[in-house]
Amino acid sequence: MERIPFGVRQLDTIVNGGAPTGSVVLLAGEAGAGSREFVHTSALLNGLGTVGDDLYDLYYGEPGAEATQADAVHYISFTDSEAELAEEMRLAMDDDVVDRGLDLVEFHDMSERYFHVSPVPREWYAEKTRTITDLRQRSDREDLLGALGSTLSDVAPGNLVVIDSLSDLIATRTEEVDWADINFLVKGLQKAAHEWDGLILLHLNHETLTPTEFGQLSEAVDGTMHFEWESGGSTRARTLVVKQFRGVLSQIEDEDIVRFETDIGDAGFDISDVRKIR
Repeated sequence: MERIPFGVRQLDTIVNGGAPTGSVVLLAGEAGAGSREFVHTSALLNGLGTVGDDLYDLYYGEPGAEATQADAVHYISFTDSEAELAEEMRLAMDDDVVDRGLDLVEFHDMSERYFHVSPVPREWYAEKTRTITDLRQRSDREDLLGALGSTLSDVAPGNLVVIDSLSDLIATRTEEVDWADINFLVKGLQKAAHEWDGLILLHLNHETLTPTEFGQLSEAVDGTMHFEWESGGSTRARTLVVKQFRGVLSQIEDEDIVRFETDIGDAGFDISDVRKIR
């Protein structure tokens, strides 16, 4: 079975190279527990891997025997520009990794369309070269979910795509975009991904959902990875738990792994310890 690396070496090694091609993976967790750093690391390291950059060799090394590099890496954001994303990445990662990695990642800024249906003043997010009148009179404006679907149809086949963040879509729930629309979007995405033969990573702050809604999304994807804060004495540690994952979880269970203790290094998200059943 071909697999696309997550870009986190120790995790990829345990799961025979990465996620099975055609997978949609939900990356959810508590604020600051590592989910954002995971998607940043996955995008940048896989971007470096598409050209075999020296930094890829340094921070990742040789992919597993079943791993196949994605043809390209695409990063979709609803609220941030590429410059804002780069600034956030530099808070936790080496500048060279960010600069060289982002050059190899195609960024899709959907913030203008996202904020266009909101009460936010348009001069806060609109391109300087486009007037407010142009935005209001654009007759061919697609709805946000339709625009996302069109973008995915164009860029997802054979590629790694990061969608950051599903929480932003959930925050827009109105009469025009309700929970059923978002749930159907994720279910449709899973169906299409099997044909696209790439890997889709969906970032989510699960605290924006009810337990029932989170359960529905988890059922609609191939895998769910949960990022948590764990307290031990006077310290707090970031941990990663693989809740469910078709074609992957069985390998982790065979190793009797309960959870991964994680850390943030120069190349982003990393696994510092693997806790097993005693």
